[in-house]
Amino acid sequence: MRVQPPTEWQQHRVGRVAAVANLVPLVGVLALGWNVYSLLLLYWIEGLVTVLLAAAKALFAERGSPGLPAIEPLHELREKRGGWRPVSRLPAVYPRNVPFAASILGFWTVAVLPASALYWLTAEPAIRPSLSLFVGGVGLVITQLHEFLSDYLARRGYVDVSAQEILREPLQLGFVTLTVGLLASAGDRSGGVVLLAGIVLVKTATSLYRIVTDHTDLPVPSVLDGAFDGRHAEPRPDIDTPDGPVRGRVSVDAAPVLLGSLPMVAFGFAHRSTFAILVGLAFAALTGGPVWLVFCLAFVLVVAGARIGSYYLRYGTIEYRRYEEQLVAYDTALGAVQWTAPVDSAAFSIRNAIPDRLLDTGTLDVSGADPDDRDTQLGPVTDLDATIETLELPVADPVRPDRDPTVIAAAVLLALFFLAVPVGLAFSPRVDTAQLIGLAIGVGPMFLLPVGLMLWAALRRI
Repeated sequence: MRVQPPTEWQQHRVGRVAAVANLVPLVGVLALGWNVYSLLLLYWIEGLVTVLLAAAKALFAERGSPGLPAIEPLHELREKRGGWRPVSRLPAVYPRNVPFAASILGFWTVAVLPASALYWLTAEPAIRPSLSLFVGGVGLVITQLHEFLSDYLARRGYVDVSAQEILREPLQLGFVTLTVGLLASAGDRSGGVVLLAGIVLVKTATSLYRIVTDHTDLPVPSVLDGAFDGRHAEPRPDIDTPDGPVRGRVSVDAAPVLLGSLPMVAFGFAHRSTFAILVGLAFAALTGGPVWLVFCLAFVLVVAGARIGSYYLRYGTIEYRRYEEQLVAYDTALGAVQWTAPVDSAAFSIRNAIPDRLLDTGTLDVSGADPDDRDTQLGPVTDLDATIETLELPVADPVRPDRDPTVIAAAVLLALFFLAVPVGLAFSPRVDTAQLIGLAIGVGPMFLLPVGLMLWAALRRI
């Protein structure tokens, strides 16, 4: 069924509904005696709903996003082509947009939610519950949901927007919430009626400006959104399947893919924000704080699951197909070709991967794949020799380095040597819990790095 474009009346109706919902707090400040804490609670709830809907919007956005290479969490998914439609009535979800959705949710989970919880628990703000406050919160939430369901989904707003552009609204609302929070932390006396009314008016103008520019053709100059102009591009073009029959096909072995994702879990905690959660988990475990222990443990499990799922989606759903002149990597979950390689001119070599050595599987490095003449991989596969024969690949020397017990023994002994110091400190009666936490944060990574390198060297020659 073809979706009809919005009429002029429907376009302006969105602005009228948003104006009424955003001006409800103004009535509360001027006539109903709302204080700065009531305004903070209202905008905090709206901010949380906005972030959740922005993450959902980002998944459906069809335009490409230039982004910041290797910055977003799960940035490896930006290389994926194709989309997945979980429900027939919804648009396709694009894995290339997952890093942007994870950025939005991750910032709130790591920074905003813990800081907010700490503030509400320690400051004990004086909030006067009222029917008007409840109505104001419900109105702002309904406005957000209406815009998402009616305009973004029903009228296909996702066609002309990128995931990176969607970050605009949460950042704008976050700035307003931060301003109100600073006033609240300074005390209720600094939040006079005139100042609070000004904040409401600025926030209302910002919301209306976004809606007018997004849903109407009015010639509004781009002032507030200048930092987001041009933050979209055409999505990566689909790669055509070569003509002719498939001469051979090989699927990926899931076990080495899952095993190979474990180092990616460690890299997921290399960022200072996620590493801080690990520190919080250790502190909660040692001090016996059940609430923070559950929160930190849940966050660690979410990060680990996201890293494993991201790695598996990138490599675990691929089927390699050999045509007459081309080798094709086809994603069976997304139904899209990820890359092709001319068999005669591409270079194939054996990768000495640790999961392959442990599970007796195999992976090939591929150089000169299209598009962009990039380097990629084939595998891991259950039987590398059978794969080379099935796909008729020109691999010159399909042999991995032999097992070397001397290297293994030396690397393990060095790893134990580096572990002796932190283990000795952990069991020393002269080191209390606080000192142990400080040492783990300050010098722990200095010992973990050489231990990891030694274990990596041993596993590569096992």
